[in-house]
Amino acid sequence: MTLPSVDTTVTYPSGALTSTGVVLHREALGDGRLVVVLDETACHPVDAAWPDQGADRGSLAIGDRGFDIVDCVVGATDGSQLFLGGDIPVRKGTEGWAFVVAHSIVASEDDVAEGSAATVAIDAAYRAALSVGHTACHLASLALNASLAGAWTKEVTPDAYGNPNFDALAIETSTILENGSLDVYRLGKSLRKKGFTPAALTDDPDAVSAAVTALLSGWAGTDASATVRAEGPLLTDRRYWETELDGIAISIPCGGTHSSSLGAVSGIRSTLSAEDAGSAIEVRMSTVVPA
Repeated sequence: MTLPSVDTTVTYPSGALTSTGVVLHREALGDGRLVVVLDETACHPVDAAWPDQGADRGSLAIGDRGFDIVDCVVGATDGSQLFLGGDIPVRKGTEGWAFVVAHSIVASEDDVAEGSAATVAIDAAYRAALSVGHTACHLASLALNASLAGAWTKEVTPDAYGNPNFDALAIETSTILENGSLDVYRLGKSLRKKGFTPAALTDDPDAVSAAVTALLSGWAGTDASATVRAEGPLLTDRRYWETELDGIAISIPCGGTHSSSLGAVSGIRSTLSAEDAGSAIEVRMSTVVPA
């Protein structure tokens, strides 16, 4: 059994929906599934470190056989063992480790030979819906930060637009959905110590929702172009989502996929709600783009 010694080359950041690669490693999981690692793939995997965007759907063709990709996650190996998802014991980019895209298919080791050519084909409609959702999520976070800019009594790190970064300081979970997203924030003691005034959000969530949606509508109406800029072709290379809002160049670190213009999120709106969660207040922001 051989294990990869280099990171996977990924083409999904540029929007690729197909790719051809070589099988570097395959390994049975013991539940009827086989993990297949290629040298290159267009399939976006789930990253356990920040699993906001789910895996692409698609198929893997080897020779005259085709297999559905039932899961796709980031894996890592030090040359002795392949670790998957949350079992990876080191940070991405750790020296001496190869970080790979691990495709799961229903097959046996006899079905796939190392060294074989393999073609990946991604479900274009599902990718597009997740890309819309991820673009909407970034825009909604910036709009929320802008709407709450007056709620701070102390200086904190600004976001890419220049406003206090409430999203980064309060986020608990972020989930990219088809044509939308769900972000959950925690307003607790530590956030208040940083200078945030919870009442600015919790006294009238509907008013904040209206302010966020108004900003979003204006940005989407510009139909500005958006890109994912990568510092290199490998899974571990840094990538940034970039666009322009009101003449300000926006650049946000991001490992996901995105729409190529803000016009793709036309009709976007965000709704916020707040509820008591014991020692803190939980705020949920649901962002939806009409399909």
